[in-house]
Amino acid sequence: MHRPLRLALATATAAALTGGLLSAVAVTATAADATVVPQADFNGDGRGDVAFSASGAHVAGKKSAGQFVVLYGTATGVSSAKRHTISQNTTGTPGGAETGDMFGAESAYADFNGDGYDDVAVGSPGEDVGNDKDGGSVTILWGSKSGITGKGAAVADPAASAHDYWGKNLAAGDFDGDGRADLAVGSDNATVYVLKGGISSTGKPGGKYTVEPPILSTEAMGPLNLTTGDINGDHRTDLVVDGYETATEYGWNRNYYLPGSATGLTASAAQPLKPGVITAIGDIDADGYGDIVSGAYWNTKTEDGTAVPDSANGGKVWVTYGAAAGPGSVTGITQNTGNVPGAAEGNDFFGYELDLGDINADGFLDLAIGVAGENIGSAVNTGTVTVLYGTAAGLNTASGAQSFSQNTAGVPGANESNDYFGTDLKLDDVTGDGRADLVVSSEENAGNGALVYLPSNGTKITTSGSRTVSPSTSGVSTTGTPYFGANFAD
Repeated sequence: MHRPLRLALATATAAALTGGLLSAVAVTATAADATVVPQADFNGDGRGDVAFSASGAHVAGKKSAGQFVVLYGTATGVSSAKRHTISQNTTGTPGGAETGDMFGAESAYADFNGDGYDDVAVGSPGEDVGNDKDGGSVTILWGSKSGITGKGAAVADPAASAHDYWGKNLAAGDFDGDGRADLAVGSDNATVYVLKGGISSTGKPGGKYTVEPPILSTEAMGPLNLTTGDINGDHRTDLVVDGYETATEYGWNRNYYLPGSATGLTASAAQPLKPGVITAIGDIDADGYGDIVSGAYWNTKTEDGTAVPDSANGGKVWVTYGAAAGPGSVTGITQNTGNVPGAAEGNDFFGYELDLGDINADGFLDLAIGVAGENIGSAVNTGTVTVLYGTAAGLNTASGAQSFSQNTAGVPGANESNDYFGTDLKLDDVTGDGRADLVVSSEENAGNGALVYLPSNGTKITTSGSRTVSPSTSGVSTTGTPYFGANFAD
């Protein structure tokens, strides 16, 4: 079973079901709006910026100290020509690069200090804090007219002795609807900490509280993923927690919806959801309610032959449509659904990664799906990406779908075994034309990693104007396995 970088933080139970990278999806700093596509703008120029991890990177000889990379949107898209690459050795960044810190492994953006520029919270889950091995740390890097330059503040762990890997999960949103961005932080414990908005220049939040989803297994090292969005349309951000439960012998994947309220997130009102380790939230059908898309990319059975509930051979994507009461109707999509590209085969990892954005500016959100384990010809685990377009009736699986691999005409690179094209992906309007473009990462060259930029031509994703962004052109050393682009900030 493929075990990328971030699964080093998961247990054997998690590894039995999953094989991919875990990420989070954040929202903007203002009160939640299900109809708005969130995207980072760190320098305030009106174009989306893309930030991501290289948490396995060596820094000053320190293995897996980690780096964090920001690519700024331009009229021609993103490239390494306009970027910032930051480590804990960067002037103004708290701490210092140390072996195993994994700086940048997780990140979430919002305007945390209310100055009009998006900031980014960056986790270093492997950071040793004093004598606390792998205690973890969270740093806020501030946005500015110049973008994310490395100036930042450490956010104190409010309960360091209660857990390790502080900052393993991060998600931003306005959970109480007061117009200020809050930050949800996970660790190896079931408790999720919420740091209230108005975070100061010294990293002090406006307050804090905790929530704990039902049945979440501490044996699975806390949440697998935190995802935010406005699902019930009340203009407060809700939280989806992906995790594992302890009520069954195998500890199956179990996800929960925690609604926002005037006092913040309310675990007492939690509702169970369909499975999936990767989740995205956005208003696909433009009805004013955020829809939950979850990637359950494992097979119908575990390696010992035990049947996995709510699964499909090769993976399944569940779409739970939002409503005033919260999660509503549910539909499942596989590679055997309608005219979805490909065919469902074992270990395709259909739903390995997910993101939503409006590619054609028709008001309906479209979905990009990573199929990172897809085999093509003799190339094993080379990977593909599927794009499904949104309509008033939901995702269109009957026609119009697109599929891209590195052998698609115009896509840079070539299909090679273990590229895992679709390791992560991002739909953001990086050109400022009002239409979302696609950025895809892979584990190219034995874990070095690379990004492929595929722009929107106004009606669909195209290969015209595509390009590769590599670690070597972005100030990231390829000594060891940097996993460049393994996890995008959301």
